[in-house]
Amino acid sequence: MQETKPSFLKLKKRYLSFIQKQENFGQLFYDKLGQLKKFYLPMSNSIYKSYIKKKEPIIIGLSGGQGSGKSTIAQILKIILECKFKLNVVYFSIDDFYKTFKERKEMAKKIHKLFLTRGVPGTHDTSLLKRVLHNLLKKNFKPFLIPLFDKSNDDRYPKQNWKKIVKKPDIIIFEGWCVSAKSQTKNLKKPINKLEKEFDKDLIWRKKVNNELKNKYNKIFKLIDKNIFLKVPNFSYVYKWRILQEKKLKFLAKGKKIMTKNEVKKFVMHYERITRDMIKDLKTSADVVIGIDKKHRFYKIKMS
Repeated sequence: MQETKPSFLKLKKRYLSFIQKQENFGQLFYDKLGQLKKFYLPMSNSIYKSYIKKKEPIIIGLSGGQGSGKSTIAQILKIILECKFKLNVVYFSIDDFYKTFKERKEMAKKIHKLFLTRGVPGTHDTSLLKRVLHNLLKKNFKPFLIPLFDKSNDDRYPKQNWKKIVKKPDIIIFEGWCVSAKSQTKNLKKPINKLEKEFDKDLIWRKKVNNELKNKYNKIFKLIDKNIFLKVPNFSYVYKWRILQEKKLKFLAKGKKIMTKNEVKKFVMHYERITRDMIKDLKTSADVVIGIDKKHRFYKIKMS
């Protein structure tokens, strides 16, 4: 698709306007136009080519460690795909499909107490997620609602607050920390951190999480047409950047309670096993891999 100067100027304006809003939350961006040309435009061109080749809606799986910038990147890709390619884009996060607090409380009681904490496979409503994806892909499209989750209250928003999808999408951007993760075939027995060692001595939690990933989540991830993976420098940065995410959440939630540093440290331990595996696996198997440096900047892109 040939880029015209007026359309690029319009795209540039929307892109910079969006970044300005993000910077108002304290998130600083490096080399804004350079990042647009070196990373965001090539990614968007690749998505567009996949769409043209398939000639029907495609699902983009966008994953990366907590705090890697998935939601921000998803929204930038949406801006480019809509502005440059005139495509209808629906974007949502796997986070919005967390089970309600009541449902997780029941899981904690019946299966294992660690399921009270949202995040790992097993704590999402996979039936609802699968239904939403199938609704988005239906040829005979009908408007419907996508759930929203309130992290500041650790519970799902009431239905009247859900997002209404009124038009059939061309592109579906599906982001989440564990999107495209694979189940483990070994090493489950050895604890990876203090949380597993102290609270999952009998492996009930680990085995349940792994089984969910192997079955229900795998069926959902097979619907993905193209995987984009944000590769963090190492797992320690997941903790550091999750702290920054909490500060942003406090700003957005208008003073509602957020996690302390110690609470964040314990929280990310729930994610550690799968995140470490994803860093090793998806850096070679994903269709697009974006390298993120220690200052939270893109520094390389690999596309297959």
